Amino acid sequence: MVRETSGATTGGLIRYVRGRAGDPAVAEMLHRAGVDATVEELEDQSRWWSYDTRIALFAAATEVLDDRRTMFQVGRAVLETGLAHSLIILLRSLGTPRQVFSQLPRAVQKFSSTSTMEILEAGPTWATIRYRLHDGYEHSRLDCDYTQGLLSIVPQIFTLPPAEIVHEECQSDGHAACIYRLTWQRRSRLPWRRRPGPPVDPELVALRGQLRVLQSAASELVTSEDVDTVLARIVALAAEAVLAPAYVLAVRVHGRGAPLVHGAGLPPERLEELAAQLLEDGDLGQDAVVVDIASARRSHGRLAALYRPGDASMGDEAAMLAAYAGHAAAAIDLVTALEDARTEADRAGALLALSHELAAAAAPAEVAEVVTAALPRVVGCTRASLLLWDAGAGELRTAGIAGMSDEQATVMRSATLRPEETPELLGLLTDRDPLVVDEATSSPHLRALLRAVGSAHVVAVPLLAGPTFLGVATAGWQAGAAPAELEGDVLARLRGVGDQAATALQKARLLDTVRHQATHDALTGLPNRVLFMERLETALAGAGPGGGPGVLFCDLDGFKAVNDSLGHAAGDELLRQVSARLRAAVRPGDTVGRLSGDEFAVVLPDLAGPGDARALADRIRACFDEPFRLEGTPVRVGTSVGVAVPGPGGGRDADALLREADAAMYREKQRRAGPAPAAR
Repeated sequence: MVRETSGATTGGLIRYVRGRAGDPAVAEMLHRAGVDATVEELEDQSRWWSYDTRIALFAAATEVLDDRRTMFQVGRAVLETGLAHSLIILLRSLGTPRQVFSQLPRAVQKFSSTSTMEILEAGPTWATIRYRLHDGYEHSRLDCDYTQGLLSIVPQIFTLPPAEIVHEECQSDGHAACIYRLTWQRRSRLPWRRRPGPPVDPELVALRGQLRVLQSAASELVTSEDVDTVLARIVALAAEAVLAPAYVLAVRVHGRGAPLVHGAGLPPERLEELAAQLLEDGDLGQDAVVVDIASARRSHGRLAALYRPGDASMGDEAAMLAAYAGHAAAAIDLVTALEDARTEADRAGALLALSHELAAAAAPAEVAEVVTAALPRVVGCTRASLLLWDAGAGELRTAGIAGMSDEQATVMRSATLRPEETPELLGLLTDRDPLVVDEATSSPHLRALLRAVGSAHVVAVPLLAGPTFLGVATAGWQAGAAPAELEGDVLARLRGVGDQAATALQKARLLDTVRHQATHDALTGLPNRVLFMERLETALAGAGPGGGPGVLFCDLDGFKAVNDSLGHAAGDELLRQVSARLRAAVRPGDTVGRLSGDEFAVVLPDLAGPGDARALADRIRACFDEPFRLEGTPVRVGTSVGVAVPGPGGGRDADALLREADAAMYREKQRRAGPAPAAR
């Protein structure tokens, strides 16, 4: 298939036409375009199409909707119609529209291979872009309109209004290239002074979409019994999630002959060559990101994203690629296990049910409960548990229990296992091999625990994500109930569950990371504006008649001088130190948030009266008395603090209360005599 136009483009067009005029209009568009492809194929973001198909669809959509501005509107609507989720998150992480435009020529290659983009100039609120269709293709004004619509929405990624575009030189008019001059608004630091941007934050939409893709991959892992189908889908999902022009996956499946090879964006001869090299040593050079496809049981092969020479990844995309490699490893293990045990219908049904439940588990505690509930059905044990490893404390703690009495469960949940007290755990940490434990011959600490929970025999399997030790899944039997051979079929079943549990735990941790990034400031780790406002609204809703919440708004005095004299790195370090002092100054139940730049705010729930808020404001001012040390230099920076507390009647919402605190802060700043001194 010709790789000239990404399925993200055709899919967005179809969803736009469907939203404007329904499915009949989509069918009419395909008929007029003469495209020999289904709607489902055209909506698949991992597929690629020819440039001629792209232009035919553009022209047909314009005719069907009877609107000459259709393609501009399609480009402007991509945030709602399905631009690649990973690209939105990646572009948002760059920080500003100007930084996005500087990286845009590389991002364009994700969607089209027939044009070249060049940034001629870029400022804080303007950019000039040169966009040229390659020789051999006939330029289309519809494609030009679509490009302008796409460029206009870059500020919307940052919840700003769309950019304005002036386009006086078009390749369709005989010019060497299209020249676009864009201008957009600067973000105001005061939220109530900003003009409305998109109704929904595009980054949050993209994060939710990326989570859905991960959950979909986990579901597909257990709904196919053909390993080739699963691996092909893994490559397609990786191609949709990771910003690279080509991909290759190569694995060796136990009991099969030749390696299984899948790829995208590569000719067949090149695919086979790269697959052989990938399996041999995994070194594809600096223009590739390579991850292992390995489970706790064995290493199967590798998955790679390939970039053009000299054009490395735009961000840390190895983590997302590793997630799909984990799915591939679990798929191989599960499918081969099902092929080897097809006659055991009950066990296979239990394993599949567990996998479906794990696909919906979004937190480690949920994974633990699902796994322990399923283990007695899958393994035939009397009781089960899942313990998670706390690397900081160096101990195992119980997260899930099944088959125990309330008294036994209480003992199990209060127990901790440390390597220095439990030699068996030390063996799991060092050898990473499954362990069969007998109550009569185990170490004293473990023997006491086994007797307390009523298990005479236990099989323990470590849960591993590559080299990372996540925890232990255990199956236990009371005296006289254990099978004669614990290291055979029972161990194989427990390993299968352990592989799925490890994959689900890894996914849950990734989801936790994504959720945390969406609600916290990357520099200081404090709640961002979104989470801060949620906490403030919660405090207002829960206020009782005897007291209510308050808000402190803090703005640093002299922060710009630090940036100007010591540099932005020192400024960032100052913000981190300020956040640490603020957290130390407030009460345990208070919330400190970073709203933007050098602006911080504090939610003060359950205040007895305005005096408490003023006392806390004084405490915050006092924590700035000592100078900060930046690059070995003492730097004095003060703060202006505004206080806002609802009156006895309440009635103010979160936005109004924050605005009041902001205004109070500015009044205090005006009263202060002169700017704070800079670094000395």
